[in-house]
Amino acid sequence: MKLIDGKQIAATIKDEIASEVKRIKDNDGKVPHLAAILVGEDPASQTYVNNKSRACDRVGFDSSTYRFPVDVSEKELLDAVNFINNDPEIDGLIVQLPLPDHIDNQKVIQQIRPEKDVDGFHPVNVGRMTIGLPSYVSATPFGIMELMMRSRIETKGKNCVILGRSNIVGKPMSLLMARNEEPGNATVTVCHSKTQNLAEITSRADILIVAIGQPEFVTADMVKEGAVVIDVGIHRVPSSKTKSGFKLIGDVRFDEVSEKASFITPVPGGVGPMTIVSLLMNTLKASKKEIYG
Repeated sequence: MKLIDGKQIAATIKDEIASEVKRIKDNDGKVPHLAAILVGEDPASQTYVNNKSRACDRVGFDSSTYRFPVDVSEKELLDAVNFINNDPEIDGLIVQLPLPDHIDNQKVIQQIRPEKDVDGFHPVNVGRMTIGLPSYVSATPFGIMELMMRSRIETKGKNCVILGRSNIVGKPMSLLMARNEEPGNATVTVCHSKTQNLAEITSRADILIVAIGQPEFVTADMVKEGAVVIDVGIHRVPSSKTKSGFKLIGDVRFDEVSEKASFITPVPGGVGPMTIVSLLMNTLKASKKEIYG
């Protein structure tokens, strides 16, 4: 079994981005600028946005965070998006989700200009990805593809099973794994909570990507010997063995599945570190106008 060290791979990519930003600065070019909109006081969202800001500092990007109270009106938020859309100094914009119930997530996402949508959630970017045009790919799928590419995992002709059909992970992953590129060229099956004979299907997978959202859902009997296992899940559960009284686990029962897998991502330290790096990569592309010219 080989551990896919997302933390190490993410650090390597940050070094690569930092080197490119230094070249841009040395040539008096425009430094990439990532903006984030954060609504409310949710601790997890605040931590995530703060981590993005620190990552920008690490690679030499400029960054801005626009903070709003939880009772901000939808109009105020849309106006803020428009303001950032029209700021030529800002290359990429993310809106931290989920938003409060009184705000329509999709309306806000669709208000972002596609060329600044470095989260890859706008229908234009999703559509471009679907038909194989250059686009911003949402952070988690983008990160998974980078992990497989940099770990030299063969995907061509492989049987890939994806557990979960969310718009953020499952659906885009299925398209990326099936595309006529490398990584890609896999035969893809998407499973979900209504899938019958699930273990029978997953146990035939050469590559198993798990984003089902249930702690330790995948057990050893569901996994083929020698399979590549990518665990997207992350859950905070009580633990008597840690000082904090909690530990992080994934959607895969790591201890037993790792004994059968050829490659596997740990939780934490696997897919997670790649999500912010993917945003940095998309923001660099936006700054260089690689997608929309």
